[in-house]
Amino acid sequence: MSGSAPFGEWDIRESGPADAPHRVLLLPGGLCGTVFYADMMAAPPLAEAPIRLVAATVPGHAGTVAPADVSMENYAAITGALAAEYGCTAVVGHSIGANIALEMVAAGHFSGPVVLLSPTFSRPDEPRALSVATKLGHVPGLGGLIWPAMLWLAPKAMASSLPERRRAELLADLGKNSAPFCRRAMDEYFAYLDRHGSLVPRLCGSGARAWVVRGDRDEIGLTDSEHAGLAACPSVSLEVVPDSGHLVLVEQPEAVARLVRDAVLGTG
Repeated sequence: MSGSAPFGEWDIRESGPADAPHRVLLLPGGLCGTVFYADMMAAPPLAEAPIRLVAATVPGHAGTVAPADVSMENYAAITGALAAEYGCTAVVGHSIGANIALEMVAAGHFSGPVVLLSPTFSRPDEPRALSVATKLGHVPGLGGLIWPAMLWLAPKAMASSLPERRRAELLADLGKNSAPFCRRAMDEYFAYLDRHGSLVPRLCGSGARAWVVRGDRDEIGLTDSEHAGLAACPSVSLEVVPDSGHLVLVEQPEAVARLVRDAVLGTG
């Protein structure tokens, strides 16, 4: 796929001084919209910093309009164009949003620093249930049931990680997702992981300044060889956020906001 088709249907949430010297693009994770960044955007380390925040739902997720081409390569291309349009000089991504940010720098669509919140570097890092669901989605007579079931289960699995005061709002956002889109997007996502085997050399080879941030109870894996490769990469910093799982931006928004601020302002 060319990864060059234009795209204009973005769900955007902005905060911070309009004339700030720094602009940062925030990409939510799979199934999630910009509301998942709300607490981090409002946290004092960012709310009081000279930084304009531009959160953009990954198109197709949380009920937004999907591009015709849902490959990771195309997502990186259209998101790179969005970052340029808004004058963003750094990108923060969570989960699949982090993988899009990784591909943006690896493919040359973006040259600034990136903060990668719980990215996946290879298929084995992902929960086996997600990989199995993607395969079963193509089984005749069964495929049409898999993603509706996954979308029914996902909010229940995530609920305990969501703050009680915002749980209803965030679960409602998850409820906007489409099963047919999820099937298409996950097919392309795993195909992307399989094409590269491991994304560690791809990130390190980009030369981009990157922070890889994970919760200390993150459900996404990181193999010993991936950890060693990242630790040996001079342009990559590894950060672990205590008392957090995969939804680190929701569970520890102030800690993540501090990391983002320091990365953007060059103090981290």
